[in-house]
Amino acid sequence: MLCICVLAVPARAQQQEEPEDPENEKQIGLWFDQGISTDLSANKSLDVEFHERFDEGGSNLFEYFVQGGLAFRLRPWFTLIPIYRYQRFPGNPTIAYENRVQLNLTLSTSRGPWRPILRTLIEGRFVDNRPASARLRFRPGVEYTLPFRMSRPPVLVVNNEFFIVPGNNPFANGGSSYTQNRFQAGVRLPIADSFSVRPYYLLQSVNLPSGWDTNEIFGISLAFKVPRKSKVVRSRQSNCPLSAPTTVRTASQGATQY
Repeated sequence: MLCICVLAVPARAQQQEEPEDPENEKQIGLWFDQGISTDLSANKSLDVEFHERFDEGGSNLFEYFVQGGLAFRLRPWFTLIPIYRYQRFPGNPTIAYENRVQLNLTLSTSRGPWRPILRTLIEGRFVDNRPASARLRFRPGVEYTLPFRMSRPPVLVVNNEFFIVPGNNPFANGGSSYTQNRFQAGVRLPIADSFSVRPYYLLQSVNLPSGWDTNEIFGISLAFKVPRKSKVVRSRQSNCPLSAPTTVRTASQGATQY
């Protein structure tokens, strides 16, 4: 009887083991991102994104999701975006999907060719078969417009993101609230005023019970900007029949989120 009790203890502990976070990358990854943004007014835009993520050398589609939100540019240096995301994990035996709500708070300013940026994401995660949890993501970074004599010079983008789970973490971790880190470097290539391509390199480090696990990721982001329609204002002066309509164009001020 004593032997049965001793064997039952590790068996129960094994059954209660937390699953690994399904968004964790394995081996070399290949990520594809597509973002579409359209201005609704001078300081408001609708942003929609699609993401597909492959791991194990780019051979396994382990995650894909779509998200959308309204971007409010409350100040030239401050943007607020409430976001909803629906996420699927094909092939994951434990977790099939996740609903996520996010609040994006982005601070940015321009200093000549330099543009420092601080993005903060507040997340509520509602994962299939797991308790709900919260997470904070802090991503300081900088963009530098390269000094090329071009109408649309390329932009160097470098940032580092810290993932913090302040409360209960329903996934396997190393026992710290600091659960993940992502370092990213890439170059944004503006092809047109409404379209840009950004190849990037990313290092994802995950804090697991066995220690930190780091994997390399190569990605491509496509950003589309839907231009606002021009407004046509006709002169009200009826005594001037030859006056032509005046076209008022509003410059697009938004930026697709990555």
